[in-house]
Amino acid sequence: MCIGLYICRMQQERPETISVQWSKAWQDNWFRIRFMTVCLVTAVMLVSLPAFFRYIEQRNGIQLEDPLLQLIPSADVSIPTFLIIWSISLMVFIRGIQQPYFMLFMLGAFTLLGLSRIVSITLVPLEPPVGLITLKDPLTGVFYGGTDVFITKDLFYSGHTSNMFLMYLCLSRKRDKQLALLAACTVAVLVLVQHVHYTLDVLAAFVFTYFIFRLSKNLLHPTQNASPSWK
Repeated sequence: MCIGLYICRMQQERPETISVQWSKAWQDNWFRIRFMTVCLVTAVMLVSLPAFFRYIEQRNGIQLEDPLLQLIPSADVSIPTFLIIWSISLMVFIRGIQQPYFMLFMLGAFTLLGLSRIVSITLVPLEPPVGLITLKDPLTGVFYGGTDVFITKDLFYSGHTSNMFLMYLCLSRKRDKQLALLAACTVAVLVLVQHVHYTLDVLAAFVFTYFIFRLSKNLLHPTQNASPSWK
C-alpha cells in the first residue's frame, strides 16, 4: 500500500513537463542516436533469450557445495519476490518517463547487464542448488520461452539481484535509492530462501553490477544535456 501511494505521488510530480522534455531530448542528436541504438540492441537481446535459455537448460554443469544455503530451509517466496521486483521496476519506469536521459541510461545499463549475464552464464555452467523451488513469474515468462517454461540454470550471476541493485545505482533521489537498495537486499535474501541461486551467484551480482553501472555511465551518461533533477 505504501509503495502504491508513493508511485501515485511520483506520477503527479511534473506531468506538464514530460512531453516537453521528450521533445527536446529527441531533437538532440546525442540522445536520439543512442536511444535508437540501445532500443535495437535491447530488442535483439530479448528476442534471443528463449533460444539461449533452451541451450543452457540442455547442457550439464557443476553443482556447488554451499554451506550457507544448506542452513536455509527452502520455501516458495515467488509472490513477495515479484511484488518487490515489479513495484520497484514500475517506480523506475515512471522516473524514465519523467526524465528521457534517465530512461536512456537505465535502458542501456539494463541491456549491458543482460549481455554480461549471457556471457557469464555461458562461461560458468552450473547445476541448480539442492532444494530449488521454481521461481514463478508469469509476466517475464515470455522471455523464457513461455509461461509454462521454468529456467533453473541461469545461475551465475543472479539476474533478480543484479537488476534490483542496478536500479539502486542508477536512481538519484534519496528516497528512490533507499527503496531500491532495500528491495535489492530483500530480493537477494529471498532468492536464497527459495534456493534458486547459490550464495556465490548473489554476491557476484553486486560486484558485476557495479562495474556494469560504471561502464554504462561512461558510455551513456550525458555531461550537459541531462535534466538537473537527475544529475
